[in-house]
Amino acid sequence: MKYYFSSIKDYLINLIFPKICVGCQREGTYLCEDCFSLVEVNPFCYCLCEKPQRIIDRGKCKKCQNKFLSGLFSATSWEQKILKKAIHRFKYAPYIKELSLPLAYLIILHFQMIEKSIPADSLLMPVPLSPRKKRERGFNQAEELAKVLAKAWKVPLVSDKLVKIKNTTPQVELKKEERIKNIKGVFSLKNGIDLRGKKIFLIDDVYTTGVTLEECARVLKQAGA
Repeated sequence: MKYYFSSIKDYLINLIFPKICVGCQREGTYLCEDCFSLVEVNPFCYCLCEKPQRIIDRGKCKKCQNKFLSGLFSATSWEQKILKKAIHRFKYAPYIKELSLPLAYLIILHFQMIEKSIPADSLLMPVPLSPRKKRERGFNQAEELAKVLAKAWKVPLVSDKLVKIKNTTPQVELKKEERIKNIKGVFSLKNGIDLRGKKIFLIDDVYTTGVTLEECARVLKQAGA
């Protein structure tokens, strides 16, 4: 009976608010197969230092050795118009939670292209939102991506231990120096998790300056990851 009413609810929602592709405006899905196929998946590993031409096999260049992050996996370029539209609808109102599936699949394709396997002692951790922002959006977009990846890779997902303890100005509005100051000390790790010897894959939807992921990595490294 519960499934029956849920199906009716979904039908009515789709009838009133039909799924429209963010790329071509075709009805039926939020990102159709044709538009998805136009998104170019990154076949290389880049360093953390925001230099797209700096292609490396794994890890980071000499310039970035002092950073807490061990490396970067960037599935696609933010400059692709269809991808930009999809992420914008994923992150900003009206929020489309279902876009987590095709966006996560781009990450999976990237790992396949660079022939990267996930070590057995790995954990997935999404970059957390503040409680206020999560209530406003209804979900954490990084966590939704991580759920898809955890199921596909059969890797444990830990989404309730790394938390954001302060509200911040949206990073997109700030320059790099302001972002570093804005994000400092806003993440914390709850008790009850042993990270010693674990390989943590931090999941986020967009990588720009990298300061948010770097601050998360600092907190995790201090806990023994």
